[in-house]
Amino acid sequence: MEKGTDEEGVMATNFFWSYTDEPHASRRRQILAKYPEIKQLFGPDPWAFLKITAVVLVQLWTAAFLRDAGWGKILTVAYFFGSFLNHNLFLAIHELSHNLAFSTPSYNRLLGIFANLPIGVPMSVTFQKYHLEHHRYQGVDGIDMDIPSRAEAHLATGPLSKSVWVLFQLFFYALRPLFLKPKPPGWWELLNLLVQLSLDAALVAFAGWRSLAYLVLATFVGGGLHPAAGHFISEHYVFSPRQETYSYYGPLNLLTWRVGYHNEHHDFPRIPGSRLHRVKEIAPEFYQPLHSYRSWSHVIFMYITLRHVGPFSRMKRPPAPPKQL
Repeated sequence: MEKGTDEEGVMATNFFWSYTDEPHASRRRQILAKYPEIKQLFGPDPWAFLKITAVVLVQLWTAAFLRDAGWGKILTVAYFFGSFLNHNLFLAIHELSHNLAFSTPSYNRLLGIFANLPIGVPMSVTFQKYHLEHHRYQGVDGIDMDIPSRAEAHLATGPLSKSVWVLFQLFFYALRPLFLKPKPPGWWELLNLLVQLSLDAALVAFAGWRSLAYLVLATFVGGGLHPAAGHFISEHYVFSPRQETYSYYGPLNLLTWRVGYHNEHHDFPRIPGSRLHRVKEIAPEFYQPLHSYRSWSHVIFMYITLRHVGPFSRMKRPPAPPKQL
């Protein structure tokens, strides 16, 4: 493994580079060989539809309730309440990208479009396209769009610039693939767009612009300097050079579809979040030795304040050479 610098306390000038396969496929084989009963955890979460519907309805009701509220109240409710709901829905969309609500993929996509409504901007269908590549090609240069671009890495080099990067990380996360690896939209993206615009227009018509602003603000603040947004950094940013995926075992897992069990998720992406904790309970010897977190807020703090940590702190792999015919 190579890195742009090996001097502790100095900002890296290159990514970590690995010339071995990502660790999850081999660990999955080892765990299943020892604990084949884990396969019983595979399959959709039968409660996913009801959980998503409840959060969507509560968030839309909250937006309508705030139609005449002042901007201070809207921002306060957005940060301390709505942000958690929209983050929950963003991670519900993550679950649905793995087809973990229904066995039929199209039903998961339709539910994803529904879960997208309070987020304010269409993203569920496009997210699935890029996220599945993140699993299949973890860290592969030019394919895994979860990794920051070199431009981002060169811009965020100190505490202030890293704070700005964290504040706007949702924009980087959403726009990066469109610039680095654009994919032609299909009819599912068009459906996602039309349904979202229809909801936004209806909300403005019946409740006013402040209600729509509340939803967009809840999405924005929930994806920036916010405890729940710590998972964006905690999952794969390299704080320990011998590890590229990290789990979080704190209380916010209850609000975020247990996405914190991230090593477990990458090892077994066919297990829904509601059952991921069982993987660690069944095979503790595979996960207890790994570095993990108890606080996403602390992860954000470390990311901003540690001089040697930044957007370059990600593991990359070179693309596989083309096969000879």
